[in-house]
Amino acid sequence: MKGAFITLTCKKNFLNNRILNIDKKYDKNKSNNNNNNNNNNNNNNDNNDNSNNNNVKKKDLNKSEHCFVVCAYKESPYIEQCIKSLKRQTVKSNIIMTSGENSEFLTNLANKYNIKLFISGESNGIAADWNYGYNLADAKYVTIAHQDDVYSKHYTEYVLRWFKKYDRPLYCITDYIPIDGNTKCKPDINNHLRRILRTPLLSKKLSSFAFVKKWVLSMGNSFCCPTATYNKELLGKSIFSRSELSYDIDWDTFYLLGKEEGEVVYVNKKLVGYRVHDLSTSDEYIKDNRREKDDIYMFRRFWPEPVVKLIMHFYRRAYDIYE
Repeated sequence: MKGAFITLTCKKNFLNNRILNIDKKYDKNKSNNNNNNNNNNNNNNDNNDNSNNNNVKKKDLNKSEHCFVVCAYKESPYIEQCIKSLKRQTVKSNIIMTSGENSEFLTNLANKYNIKLFISGESNGIAADWNYGYNLADAKYVTIAHQDDVYSKHYTEYVLRWFKKYDRPLYCITDYIPIDGNTKCKPDINNHLRRILRTPLLSKKLSSFAFVKKWVLSMGNSFCCPTATYNKELLGKSIFSRSELSYDIDWDTFYLLGKEEGEVVYVNKKLVGYRVHDLSTSDEYIKDNRREKDDIYMFRRFWPEPVVKLIMHFYRRAYDIYE
């Protein structure tokens, strides 16, 4: 079964958009101009929509609504792949790049792809870097694009379409595919468990309940941070300052934002390639035990100490995927 899964989803390079089934399905249905065929592939969060909503209508979307912020750190060998995937979006968005310090490497990339580069002049941690870029984005919806990851060409289309289906959307997340340093699919148990934990969010009604928004995060960070787009118009500025953690900023922020009135939007489609490799920030935080400390802190938000110890006994195994 595992071999079949890899064959179906990971035959080609992500940048050619053949790694994502949603890209192949979308392009095929578009060429056939047959909206009804999509109904079998849209899963539970499409059940309440008519067939006219299944195909994303780009003419309904405003370019100025959304902005990608590429937070650059040092000289990532993958950042150009990330930028290319953002430039290839079928619905165009503003793209900016930010960094704590300038370099010839980043300047050349910004010039090559005609992207504005903003330098903060300092780096006070992940939260500060994300806040700097997030606050600069002049758009209703903001995606913090992680420099090591790649995005389906239909990411913006579906995220903006799903936002419009909800009354008070706080932020939107999507499904993802783990990839390795060579942009090949690298499925792992964490990916499948996260998908199961996110299941309640397939219901539009449940996605607004405080208990549900808390429960889906109680067994670990079931959301993949690079897939998230935030409703800046509703949430305001500096949302990442709400967390005092050094690594689990995303998990803590999702939890804290979930306390506010509104829905967590979930697009149940694999629209991001999340790169797992030994040069990642996650690997650094695992080696110096900062991730473990933050994980314990987060589990204590949901569970008594004996349960936290039991969960961590198994949760530590998730660190092995970075080896």
